[in-house]
Amino acid sequence: MSEDYTKVFTDNSILVNRLKHLLDEANIESKIIDRVESGRLAGFGVPTNSVELFVLNNDLEKAQSIVDLFKTEINS
Repeated sequence: MSEDYTKVFTDNSILVNRLKHLLDEANIESKIIDRVESGRLAGFGVPTNSVELFVLNNDLEKAQSIVDLFKTEINS
């Protein structure tokens, strides 16, 4: 992963994809690294909550409020 990105969230693919959708709606570029699928393809297992979401450093401040709201929503 390029140093232009910062990890903002790690969980299962359903939650990560939902947050990515919310960021996309706010025109914030993000990338998903799915270590679960990578591990499966390589023949070894990893925890199912090993899907990571990264945002561009330039958008980090803008994304943080969306990420924080999302975390509050899923933990309530």
